[in-house]
Amino acid sequence: MDKVTIPNFHLYNGNEIPALGFGTWLGLDERLEFKVWDAPKLIDAMMYAIDIGYRHFDTAHLYRMEPEVGFVINKKIREGVVQRDDIFVTTKVWQHNHRTDDAYASVKASLGRLGLDYIDLVLIHWPISIDTSGMDERIDYLETYRGLENALKNGLVKSIGVSNFNLRQLERLLAHCEIKPAVNQIQVTINLLEKELVSFCKSQDIQVVSYSSFGSLTRSYAIDAPPPKSDDPCLDELARKYNKTVTQLVLRFLYQRGIVTIPKSLTPNRILENASIFDFDIESSDVAILEKFDCGYRSDVPIFWQKYANYPFEKQETEFLGDVPESLLVWKNGANLDVD
Repeated sequence: MDKVTIPNFHLYNGNEIPALGFGTWLGLDERLEFKVWDAPKLIDAMMYAIDIGYRHFDTAHLYRMEPEVGFVINKKIREGVVQRDDIFVTTKVWQHNHRTDDAYASVKASLGRLGLDYIDLVLIHWPISIDTSGMDERIDYLETYRGLENALKNGLVKSIGVSNFNLRQLERLLAHCEIKPAVNQIQVTINLLEKELVSFCKSQDIQVVSYSSFGSLTRSYAIDAPPPKSDDPCLDELARKYNKTVTQLVLRFLYQRGIVTIPKSLTPNRILENASIFDFDIESSDVAILEKFDCGYRSDVPIFWQKYANYPFEKQETEFLGDVPESLLVWKNGANLDVD
């Protein structure tokens, strides 16, 4: 069996985070319902990932996969393949739990679902607070973050951070928090380099983790997205130059920017391919070519939240500002997160 060695980035608090992880968000079907029936495939994929060298797994309360993630990790620990300290687990507090006590309770509940003694990293999933009916609760994310600080102080978690926070929100958090966030998880792609935000995070020793790092590169439904697609001649030529695939080129490009990526795949050859990016360097002239694709295009935009307090992204003119399909509200408001 092929093996990979994935390097670590150092967090400001002395902990380390693997530079590439395994995402566990299974997505939605055509009815916008969670693909929970793919859980057996996820378990098999994670088993394989650990066997070949993956040590970083990204999940969340919303994903409904915490029990499966914990099952695989504990199985591999019992088998002697890894020790607990070898593994880095990230999970996230959902919008329903933004009051301080609720955030703390959410961390404890995640710990129970994972079946672990501690969680390596817990993030506020979004700065927006929403109740189960979809109403904007307008709870200050500073209150939520205090719940995470309490979880860290009590040994439930090793590091805490945020996700989908913009620069202004990070500045405000840094001015009021007791424990600095170790991570900001955001979308970064070759269409969305987020240079100002990434630079600010680096200046504050906050590690950037990128989700949906391929953006619209491989998404057939994003037909109106700006170039490139995965079959772009420029990308194909650069990938062939390094004897790599286009997706490997993109992941390596982000790694060279000091950004952690967490691609998801349920296919063994793709899981191995995603992690086989640490044996080459993209030349500076080619980095410059890739940077030219940056146009500020964000492929993952929850536009149905943009009237809510603390919405972190630029607002858009869109038909979704009116009535939102009920199925979209049901999953995006996180209703029925009854996984305890």
